[in-house]
Amino acid sequence: MKANRTLGISALGLLITLTRPAGAQDTVGARESDAHVNAAGQRVVRASVATTAIRIDGVMNELAWLNADSISSLTQVEPRQGSTASGHTLVRILMTNDALIFGVRADYPTGIAIVGFARDRDATLDTEDHIKVVLDTYLDGRSGYVFAVNPNGARYDALVANQGEGENSNWDAVWEAATARDTSGWSAEIRIPLKSLLFRRGLTEWGLNVQRRIQALQETDRWSGASRDYKVTQTARAGRLTKLPAFDLGVGLSVRPAITAGAGYPAPGSALANRHDLSLDVTQRLGPNTLGSVTVNTDFAETEVDTRRTNLTRFPLFFPEKRTFFLEGSDIFDFGPNLGDDLRPFNSRTIGLIGGSRVPLDAGAKINGRLGGTNFGALVVRTGAAKDSVQTPPSTMGVVRVKQNVLGESSVGVIGEFGDPLGAGGSWTGGTDFVFHTSHFRGSKNLTIGAWALATGRDSLAGRRQAFGGLIDYPNDLWDVALSYKWLGDGFQPSLGFVPRTGVKILRLSATFQPRPQRAIGPLHVRQMFHEFQPYVISDLDGRWQSYYVFMAPINWRLESGDRFEFNVVPQGERLTEPFEISAGVIIPPGAYSFLRYRLEGGLATKRKFSGTYTWRYGTFYDGRLDQIQIASSWKPSSLVIVELSGEHDIGRLPEGNFAKNLVGTRVRLNVSSDLQLNSYTQYDTDSRSLGFNSRLRWAFSPLGDVFVVYNHNLSHDLTADELTRRWSFASNQVLLKVQYAFRY
Repeated sequence: MKANRTLGISALGLLITLTRPAGAQDTVGARESDAHVNAAGQRVVRASVATTAIRIDGVMNELAWLNADSISSLTQVEPRQGSTASGHTLVRILMTNDALIFGVRADYPTGIAIVGFARDRDATLDTEDHIKVVLDTYLDGRSGYVFAVNPNGARYDALVANQGEGENSNWDAVWEAATARDTSGWSAEIRIPLKSLLFRRGLTEWGLNVQRRIQALQETDRWSGASRDYKVTQTARAGRLTKLPAFDLGVGLSVRPAITAGAGYPAPGSALANRHDLSLDVTQRLGPNTLGSVTVNTDFAETEVDTRRTNLTRFPLFFPEKRTFFLEGSDIFDFGPNLGDDLRPFNSRTIGLIGGSRVPLDAGAKINGRLGGTNFGALVVRTGAAKDSVQTPPSTMGVVRVKQNVLGESSVGVIGEFGDPLGAGGSWTGGTDFVFHTSHFRGSKNLTIGAWALATGRDSLAGRRQAFGGLIDYPNDLWDVALSYKWLGDGFQPSLGFVPRTGVKILRLSATFQPRPQRAIGPLHVRQMFHEFQPYVISDLDGRWQSYYVFMAPINWRLESGDRFEFNVVPQGERLTEPFEISAGVIIPPGAYSFLRYRLEGGLATKRKFSGTYTWRYGTFYDGRLDQIQIASSWKPSSLVIVELSGEHDIGRLPEGNFAKNLVGTRVRLNVSSDLQLNSYTQYDTDSRSLGFNSRLRWAFSPLGDVFVVYNHNLSHDLTADELTRRWSFASNQVLLKVQYAFRY
């Protein structure tokens, strides 16, 4: 009788567990244990076997969650390092033979509201509430995958980049997430298929870290490495996810056909141009840690248009890669210790894009992976002849990259490239780099020291075709200091790279002191101050200066509310060796110029429904003056609709003539769900006098399948003969439909 009564109470407890609201912090009978610490002092949590099927709906009400090991305490990184988190966070981890499943419960202190606006894929979630999971599947402390979700179910994924100092958010994977809200907070379920990851064979544990953002409090909480000196993406400071089995990856084959159809008028007065293409992407796992990829008749119709930018310099601007084929494994092809935009030895945008025009990409093949401590990648692409705005012959191009992990967190590597987008003969580039990185300098600080060297060749090149440089970087919370040097020969122009200026020496220093006041400054509650001093000088190879720039920020304060304001003083100079046409008809003559610029900037916290950054740059410019007014604002009436407005108005008054440049962009996001979004983007600039409309609907009808509908419409703004009356004229339009689906075996 007593046994039956006990059984009845147990059954009742199980019933309460399964029907209890998601807002309950503790689940009856659940295994809610703080992860223990292993012999190396690392926090550890076990991946538990899913004994029942899990429906990804954001609510952890399946029986399998009851016995799942858990992370039940995060530690504050911001604003009070080492303190207990303001809101309770519970993370459970399950595994099946082909996936990892994370269950998250995020509760809030009384009176603190959820901040979440985005629903679209790859939205910037740093300024909203979110949960971020980082996996180091090679346990090398240098690489990893990033997955994040906000309370609306918006998904973000990225690759760990720059030794954990950054993220490449253009990478996309196949995974699922769903969320649910209640009066106490929100919960999430995240399913990551193992076929979406590469990992080292034989490992029974991976690096893992979890981070939570509570935006209303400007609070960041973390499981492992809860120090302001570290980023959650520094996988050398991650905890451990243990008890991993030998996962079943099946055949490891993925076949993704796509069909694209469309029509439009490519120019005024032209006939209707129809388009229909079939493309195919095939990937094959060559073991769990290597992936081979083949693409045929590659189509990038779904890729978003670039955001236009005003350029008041003599040199080209860098635009990031957005195309899926080139993004997979792109972290392996990164070269050198944080070279920035001064030099990118391999820039995949040189392939299939010339002068903003697309070149047919007939076929491509790629292999990337990691074997032991060796990271490797190889890419070869065949482009066809272009017949439109650019004339290019068929061309074959490729790159090979090998990087060996050495010491605790360091690496040494080589890179080799061949081919030229314009078909020039004898084109090659080769080089080597070494990066020493440690997160244990003076006990617990970050330090990076690196060196690199490159050489290039092409039949048409002359001059010194080498480049080399080095870096010392101390990127920590109170002091962030870096010193770098680059030497670029006057003939150093790699065919597949990005080098805005050659024949120069570049010396850069960056020093930032970032204290945190312990009390209010008058009426202001300041979270952190950033006192910045960043000079750099560019000289020719004989040591004669060409440009200098000294950025100083005596005031750059971020308030407890999340609002911020800044004042900068920027002395700078340019030595022109030839006339510089800064605007149509305004030509600055050769000579040495020094001028003094200032900047005032204020920002409203993104937790507000109306937020933005407002900037005024002013002061002397060459022999005259220049005022630049920039606005980047966002209105979020609800998570369904987000309206963004950006603009720049430049007014130059020079002895050679006055000029005005305007750039306006408006984006309207309609986020029906995390799987269905419509984005409309309108841009206009006075340089091109072109008004462009780009509307893009994306429907992810399955984790493996997408439908894209894209409409582009362009108008030109011309002057009539009397130069008084302006008129708009049609330039081009196009509507495209693309359907793709991946079959995985």
